[in-house]
Amino acid sequence: MKPSKGCCGCCSALRPRYKRLVDNIFPVNPEDGLVKSNMEKLTFYSLSSPDKLDRIGEYLYQKATKDINRKRYKLAEIAMEAMDLLLQACHAQTTLNLFVESFLRMVQKLLEDSNPNLKIMATNSFVKFANINEDTPSYHRRYDFFISKFSSMCHSDAASLRDSLRLAGIKGLQGVIRKTVSDDLVENIWEAQHMEKIVPSLLFNMQFCVNVMFVKKNLLASGDLTPVEDATNVTPPALAEEVLRELVGRASFGHIRSVLKPLLTHLDRHELWVPNTFAIHTFRIVMISIQPQYSYTVVETLMQHLDSNFKSSPKTRTSLAVVLSKIIAIAAGESVGPSALDIINNLLTHLRTSVSTTTEITPEESQYQEALINALGEFANHHPDYQKIEIMLFIMNTVPDLSKKSRGDQMLQNILLKSLLKVGTQYSTVSFEKAFPASFLQPLLKMARAPHDPTRMVVMQIFQALLDRHQNEQVLSSVSVKPYPALSQEPPSRSDIIFTHKYGANIMQALIDSMALSDRVDALTSSFNTAALLIVEMSCNETVQEFLLFILGIQQVASTVDTLGNVHKCNLHAISIALLVLISRVSGINNLLDYAQKIVDARREEATHFLPPLLEPKKMSGKNLNLALPHLSIDKLALGECLQNAGMDAQRLNTGTPYTLNQTDHPGHRHSWVESVSTQLTQRNSSADLTVYNGDVDSVSSSPGVCKKLLAPEFNFEAMKRALAEPTEAAKREQRERQMQIVRNFREGEFDDLMRRTEPKHDLIQNRLNELFNSLAVERQITQSDNKAAQLQASNEKPIYETNFPELFYY
Repeated sequence: MKPSKGCCGCCSALRPRYKRLVDNIFPVNPEDGLVKSNMEKLTFYSLSSPDKLDRIGEYLYQKATKDINRKRYKLAEIAMEAMDLLLQACHAQTTLNLFVESFLRMVQKLLEDSNPNLKIMATNSFVKFANINEDTPSYHRRYDFFISKFSSMCHSDAASLRDSLRLAGIKGLQGVIRKTVSDDLVENIWEAQHMEKIVPSLLFNMQFCVNVMFVKKNLLASGDLTPVEDATNVTPPALAEEVLRELVGRASFGHIRSVLKPLLTHLDRHELWVPNTFAIHTFRIVMISIQPQYSYTVVETLMQHLDSNFKSSPKTRTSLAVVLSKIIAIAAGESVGPSALDIINNLLTHLRTSVSTTTEITPEESQYQEALINALGEFANHHPDYQKIEIMLFIMNTVPDLSKKSRGDQMLQNILLKSLLKVGTQYSTVSFEKAFPASFLQPLLKMARAPHDPTRMVVMQIFQALLDRHQNEQVLSSVSVKPYPALSQEPPSRSDIIFTHKYGANIMQALIDSMALSDRVDALTSSFNTAALLIVEMSCNETVQEFLLFILGIQQVASTVDTLGNVHKCNLHAISIALLVLISRVSGINNLLDYAQKIVDARREEATHFLPPLLEPKKMSGKNLNLALPHLSIDKLALGECLQNAGMDAQRLNTGTPYTLNQTDHPGHRHSWVESVSTQLTQRNSSADLTVYNGDVDSVSSSPGVCKKLLAPEFNFEAMKRALAEPTEAAKREQRERQMQIVRNFREGEFDDLMRRTEPKHDLIQNRLNELFNSLAVERQITQSDNKAAQLQASNEKPIYETNFPELFYY
């Protein structure tokens, strides 16, 4: 035995030194653990001889493989621990790449075994390796095995150590992400085959291991998205959420879709859209973690997914739209210009598709449409006001034309206008000129005359949202002649007064047409609310006469239009007196208020049906209502006297005519001086206007954009001030009325009368032309006689050179 023992010792002495150093780190009893003194010797040797690292790693791997095959797991754990210590000590060596190959083979060997402790240890070793920054790139490493293995560990259902294995799997995926994202030379982690394993594994742990009630509590909090974690230990849901944040945060523009596609697929396969608590939670994590400039991509991808689910149940589509509305506000801050309008266009497309594909709107489909509208409103709310105007104009241009009267088109009009209203409620009006540009106001006024009652009511709500700068909409929501104690008012600015002069007549004309279209109480109340807000926001000394003509116009429609029902006429009378009381209060004209109060008192005694509240047509259908009460009407002359007694000008009220029904001769704002000049030339060229010829018309009208000012009969300060100002809408209206009178005279007048009106002018011109021709003929005769006399005189006289120098011509 002794010779054999000596032979064995002799053979041991002949072995390489690195093998002897590796053998010495293993204890006699595996339970004692790594021999640390010998491990220090091995580490020192590795640092002094880095070329031996690859051999040391290979030898450790061979010993660990034998120990694992023989189920000696403690020795395998010691070998793995030694590899970790060598890796940490020698990570700066240039030859580390060769050692890493052995290290990864050992990690793989431990992961392949069924022992859960070996798997956890191998995973922890891999995470330590992933946190090392290598100086030299690696060209040949592949991590597909580790991705598959760590993903399978994330789904572990083992009775023992289940949470530990899942935590290890999530940590391993985190290590793979960190190791591969920072190194472009290794395998591309963003490929679909890898993302389809990583993302579902993370979502699985977030979905099934998370406390759902705690997630809901987080969602109901004020935007706080702290990870769901235990008070003491990190749980698989918390770690999975952290890894998902890191993965999304590291994704570039070209890779973010690689993360979103498996995320949406997982939600579809496991039917996690209904209820959508988990989906909202997940997408909020994505939107907060993603780089801000790429957030638009998430919204676009979710919209495309909504496109692909157009045949899904309304509940699923509604949940998708709700998720979109929850996250779209985050992307709104980063989307400007075309991208913002692209999102709006996609949302409107979904709305149109919803309306066109359903013959009957069910409650579930209505919820889906409301979710889309809310998403649109949330998106617009995070844009500046000037972009909100562009969005509203874009939506208005997509509304079907009023000529399309089918039920589907009316439903689409209503839905799109609700979308417009959602954006309008987010807009903070400062100047009406900016809130109502001509390109937006004109189609909106056209929609205010729509035959469909719900469409008109939505249009009125849009006006109310944009007009109500002082939160008076609720106060003025009912027709009443009682005072409004909570009314908030501020004098209009100069720009608002100019806006009223330009477009006030158009708006009030549209309101009158709207009131005459239907006798529904809610529609009339909505129109009254809009008119009341218009009066409160724009009432001043310069506009009060126009508003009084508007009130008289409502009363005239109620009195003269025979096609309206009796209840409808009574309601219009009630609206007119309610607006008169309102304007007298907000303008502060006491004489006007006293007159309005007298009418109210008289109507209370004789005709209460001429006073608010409005009458329901169905309830009053069988009752006889007396409408022939002219002494209870608002009198135009009395209104003018009230203004004059208050020291105000009443010329426009006295000379102008009240608004009439379906009056469409109110021109919009002229955008260029060319149009204004052409309008003036059209007015000048009428031959009937030659009888009122004024000598300075040509000189004034020849200047572009300059209109002739008509002086008032009395030349006080106010009259001169009005003459110097730009022509008001009232002056324009009078000029149009005069032109219409001229046209009627030519169309309806007798031929002899027209000859008499034009004959004096023709004789005057002919006499003037004859005088000019005679003078030219006389001047021509005088010129010819002078030329003949000069020639005769020249022939009788000697040449001048003969007279001055006679000696030169002697012979």
